[in-house]
Amino acid sequence: MSVTRRDFLNGVAISIVAGMAPSQILKASERTVTQTFDYPPILTGLRGNHPGSFEGAHALAREGKKFDPKSLPIQENYDLVIVGAGLSGLGAAYFWQQLNGKNSKVLLIDNHDDFGGHAKRNEFHTGDRMILGYGGSESFQSPYHNFSPVVMGLIKDLNINIEKMGKDFDKTFYPDLNLSRGVYFDKKNFGVDKIVSGDPGRAVSDDIPPDRLNGRNIVDFINDFPLSEEDRKALIALHTENNDYMSGMSTDEKTAWLDKHSYSQFLKDKVKLNDSAIRYFQQRTNDFQAVGIDAVSCSDARVCALPGFDGLNLPPLDEESLADLEDPYIYHFPDGNAGLARSIVRRLIPNIAPGDTMESIVTAQFDYSQLDKPENPVRLRLSSTGVHAANVDDGVEVTYLKDGKLHKVKGGHVVMAGYNMMIPYIVPEIPQAQKEALKQNVKAPLVYTKVIVNNWEPFIKKGVHEIYAVAAPYSRVKLDYPVDMGDYKHPRDPKTPICLHMVYVPTFPGSGLSIREQSRKGRAFLLGTPFDTHERMIRDQLQGMFGDAGFDHEKDIQAITVNRWAHGYSYTYSGLSEADEDSAQKIIDIARKPVGRITIANSDSDWAPYAHAAIDQGHRAITEIQKMKG
Repeated sequence: MSVTRRDFLNGVAISIVAGMAPSQILKASERTVTQTFDYPPILTGLRGNHPGSFEGAHALAREGKKFDPKSLPIQENYDLVIVGAGLSGLGAAYFWQQLNGKNSKVLLIDNHDDFGGHAKRNEFHTGDRMILGYGGSESFQSPYHNFSPVVMGLIKDLNINIEKMGKDFDKTFYPDLNLSRGVYFDKKNFGVDKIVSGDPGRAVSDDIPPDRLNGRNIVDFINDFPLSEEDRKALIALHTENNDYMSGMSTDEKTAWLDKHSYSQFLKDKVKLNDSAIRYFQQRTNDFQAVGIDAVSCSDARVCALPGFDGLNLPPLDEESLADLEDPYIYHFPDGNAGLARSIVRRLIPNIAPGDTMESIVTAQFDYSQLDKPENPVRLRLSSTGVHAANVDDGVEVTYLKDGKLHKVKGGHVVMAGYNMMIPYIVPEIPQAQKEALKQNVKAPLVYTKVIVNNWEPFIKKGVHEIYAVAAPYSRVKLDYPVDMGDYKHPRDPKTPICLHMVYVPTFPGSGLSIREQSRKGRAFLLGTPFDTHERMIRDQLQGMFGDAGFDHEKDIQAITVNRWAHGYSYTYSGLSEADEDSAQKIIDIARKPVGRITIANSDSDWAPYAHAAIDQGHRAITEIQKMKG
C-alpha cells in the first residue's frame, strides 16, 4: 500500500489526523487544509531537492539553455541580493543588517519551496501530537572546538544557549532502556535477516556516553554474525590485536601511505582480509563521509573510528578530528539545524513568528505569507531559481526563474550563497580558471528519510536504538534523538508513535570510480528514482529488519518523507583526489574570489559540509563587500 495514496485526502495529510476522532479530523482539516501548500514543513513524499526545485538549474547547466535577460525590465531594487537562502545566505543577510542597519533593503531568493537549504524541518502530526524531524543539516558539530567567534556571536544574539541545548538532550535515555547499537545482515546478501545487538564499538560524532553503550564483548558480538568462521576470526583479530600492519615503514611513510590509499585497500593489502570480510565495513562511512570505504582514505577512516590503526604508532589526530571523535554529539534542535535557520529568519522578518528564544522557536507557528512582503526591509522569495547575474556600472543585475517566467532585480551587491558548482553557469563573466575551480566542488548525494511508525516496540524487542546495515540500501536506521526542548517532548512510551531516521547513500563499491565520479553517478540515480521506488526500498528493509519482532509495514507506517539531496554534502579534501592540502586550499581560494560586486558564500566555498562553515562563509562574503564599499 502506497503512502502517496494513503497520506493525502482532499489536500490534507492523513498523517496529521491519524488516530483522531471524526470531530477532531474535521477540526484538523479546517486548521491544515490551507497549510498543505503554504506550510512546506508538513509536506511528505519527495522533499529535499524536490520536484520543481532543480529543473531550471538543470536546463542551464545540463542542457546549455541560455537565458537572455537584456530585454527584461528591472522590477525591484535592493541594497543586497542573496542567491540562496540556506544557512550561509541567511547568515549573510543577518551580518549585512548588523553592518548596514535594519532598514537596508535585502532580497533572498531560493530555488526550493522552503528556506534553510539543507537545514530543513520535517513536521508530522499524529493524534494530538507533533513529531519533528530534520530533513538535512543535523546538529552543531563540536561547537566548543569548531565554532568561530563569529558563529558563537550569532548564536548568542539569537538566544541559543549551547550549554542548555546539551542538557535538553537525554544522553542516557536509550541506554537506560537497555538498548544498544546493532548490525543488520539482510537475507538478500547473507541468506538470513538478522540484527545482532550489543555493538561495543565507538562511533564518530557519538551521542551515547562511551561507558553507556551497552556493548557486548567484541568476540561474542562478532561470533553472532552470519559469516564464515574464517571471516569472523579475521574480524575479531582486527578488533582485538593491535598489530602493526605496516611494520618496516617509518611514521612519515605510514602517514603518506594512509593519506593516499583507501580503507578497503588497507584491509586488503595490509590486514589481508578476504573480500567477504572487507564487505562488513563497506557502508560504515556512508553516513559521515557520504561514500563507502573504497573511496575513503585511511586517514579519514581513522577519524571514523574504524579499526586497524591503533598498533601503527601514528601521530595523534588533529584537534578538529579528535573533537569529532571525543566531543558528545548532543547539540541538537528537535528539527535539527532547521531550528537555527528558523531563528535567523524570525530575526530578519519578525512578523513571521512570535517569540525570541531557543525554546520558543521549536513550536513557533511560522506564517510563510510574511516572507515576501513589500513593506519588509528583508524579503525572502521561494521557488525562485537564479539563472543569471551580471555586474553593471552601479550594481549587479540578477535574473531568476519563477513560475516559468523570468524576472530581473538589481542589487548594489550580490552574494552567491547557493551550490558553488552552479555559479559558473549563472555568472558567465567569471574567469575560466575560477570556473574550473568552482566546478571541483562536486557535492555528494545522500538521502535522509523520516518514517513515522505507530510504535517502537520492535526496537525494544531487538534491544537496539540504532542499526548499521552491512549491505541493505539504508546503511543507518535509528530512533530519533531524545530531545526535550521548551514545550516539545520526545516520545517516551514505546507504544506511541516515533520518528525513525534512515540514511541512504547511492555508492558504487568495487567500481573503481573516484569520489567525484561516484557523486555524479549517484546524483543522476537519485534524480531518476521516483518516490514509489524509494518507498518500496524503505518498506522492504524495515520489514526485513523487524518483521519477526511484530512490525507490519502495512499497518505500522504512518508517513514517509524522503529528503533527497542529489546535491548533499559539500565536497571535502581527500588525499585520494588532491595532491595535498595546500593544492586543495589554492583551489578553494581561487573559487571564492569576488567578481566585481559579486561575492561567494556557502559551505562549498570552504569545502566543509557543516553549518558553522556555512555561517562563517556568509560572514566572509559580507566582509568582502564592506571592504569594497570602503
